[in-house]
Amino acid sequence: MSKKRHTPEQIISKLREAEILLSQGQSVPVACKRIEVSEQTYYRWREDFAPTRPSASRNWSVRTAASRSS
Repeated sequence: MSKKRHTPEQIISKLREAEILLSQGQSVPVACKRIEVSEQTYYRWREDFAPTRPSASRNWSVRTAASRSS
C-alpha cells in the first residue's frame, strides 16, 4: 500500500464517516476498511483531530482556574 498524505479536511471527513459507521453498529476494523486507513492511523487521527470529550474540557477548565488562583 502506498503512502498518502491526507489534508486535515480529509482526515476530519473520514473520522466523521467512521463515527457514522460505528454508530450503526460496525466494528472499528470494518469502519477502517471502509475509510481506507489502518486501525493505527484511525486511532492516531482520532487522538489528534477528534474533539475532546466534555469531561476532559471540564477538567481542563478546573485545572486552569486552579492554576490562576495559585
